[in-house]
Amino acid sequence: MQHLENDQWLDEVQWGPNGLVPVVTQDVHSGRVLTHAWVNREALRAAHEEGRAVYWSRSRAKLWRKGEESGNVQKIHQILLDCDGDTLCYIVEQVGGIACHTGRESCFYRVLEADTAQAAEVPPTLTRQWSWRVSDPVLKDPSLLYGKTK
Repeated sequence: MQHLENDQWLDEVQWGPNGLVPVVTQDVHSGRVLTHAWVNREALRAAHEEGRAVYWSRSRAKLWRKGEESGNVQKIHQILLDCDGDTLCYIVEQVGGIACHTGRESCFYRVLEADTAQAAEVPPTLTRQWSWRVSDPVLKDPSLLYGKTK
């Protein structure tokens, strides 16, 4: 497909050796980080043209339009490029309020915390027991989003 618009802006991205750069996706209203994914030149161009988040699925080796199965589309409000030109940020409106394939608002739903039973007794050093605590509830069963368990 030939694109008539000027693609110089795509040339300013410092694509990795595999032709990809990471993209962090952030909610336009809350500022919450929703996802981290990857884009190639084609995915970034498509996201810009379509006004919705498009990523490169490394596991499926193809473009992935967020919400194509679940309906939870990410409408792009802004695309940002970092100072080094090697990381992007999509500022989006998350349709349906679910960004994660687990049925949660965000893919970042686990918080590293010290064991509360030890917190008062042990000074804040590496001798404490640390674990990942799930901080967000499942808003919708993934099998209802995708027709199968992911």
